[in-house]
Amino acid sequence: MKYSITFKRNPMYTESENILDVTVLEPKQKHPTIFVRFDMLEPGADLTIHNDHDPKPLYYQLLGERGNVFIWEYLEEGPEWWKVKITKKDEGTTEESVGQLAANDIRKAQIFKKYGIDFCCGGKKSVKEACKAKGIDVTRVEKELQDADKHKAANLGSRPIDFTKWNLDFLIDYIVNTHHNYVKASLPEIIGFSEKVFRVHGKRHEELFQINELVKAINAELTSHLLKEEKVLFPYIKTLVSQQNEEIEPFSENFGSVQSPIAMMEMEHEEVGNHLATIRSLTNNYALPADACNSYGILYKFLEEFEEDLHMHIHLENNILFPRALDLEAKLKQNQC
Repeated sequence: MKYSITFKRNPMYTESENILDVTVLEPKQKHPTIFVRFDMLEPGADLTIHNDHDPKPLYYQLLGERGNVFIWEYLEEGPEWWKVKITKKDEGTTEESVGQLAANDIRKAQIFKKYGIDFCCGGKKSVKEACKAKGIDVTRVEKELQDADKHKAANLGSRPIDFTKWNLDFLIDYIVNTHHNYVKASLPEIIGFSEKVFRVHGKRHEELFQINELVKAINAELTSHLLKEEKVLFPYIKTLVSQQNEEIEPFSENFGSVQSPIAMMEMEHEEVGNHLATIRSLTNNYALPADACNSYGILYKFLEEFEEDLHMHIHLENNILFPRALDLEAKLKQNQC
């Protein structure tokens, strides 16, 4: 759509700072004027708009008509003024996925968790795609992510652990010792409580049958899954590290590429994640019924803790370990050519 706009001088229309006060414009000219000003921006340049109400509808219109080519940042949010800086992305810039955002700053994982956004199994989606799928206000989520960046810059001395900086072999050992061992220790207890609670309360709470079946399925799937990682995939990734460090000679693996087992592991992660999401839905977010006994409460507590641990477990693998292993393998093969 083409617009023809005549600009009138006013105190808040500033070419040098690229600030536009839309309150001085006629209502029918507000969005067209902003679109013209945005289209005039060079990649990396920004436009700040001043308004007397939240311009959120503009965000959705700009996204719909121009696509994901801008960064939207609230500078002020009422009660008198709303100020938003709209930056045109550099050409070729790709939007980070929720998994990448969580990998680069674990604080953002907590924001995704708050809104029920899957950053582990569903970590390849963009923030906009994830919010659309959940029916969540994307501007609110992006505002909190921007606030996390500001908080991170202001508190460099209190940063959380940056797993992306760890050596791959050390990261693997951490995953096995922290998360694999937790799964192996906790699942037998969860199965025992699940069977007990179903036996005692199953007639009054029919969902317990499905929960018990899902727990058994999770146990069967993860038992096989952890074994494949510990006996096949993880040792191979460690050999890649050894090749990089020139500790061993290059060799040919028998499964073609690390991509094949990684794809298998990611598929299995998604299946177990779906089982746990179903359990959360069946339990109404682990809300205990009025007639729940102590074992009922322990079961729900175990399940919620297990889900929490598995999210971090899968995040470390899907969003950090696996992409870095793929990059390392590609670099080693390129060097061999």
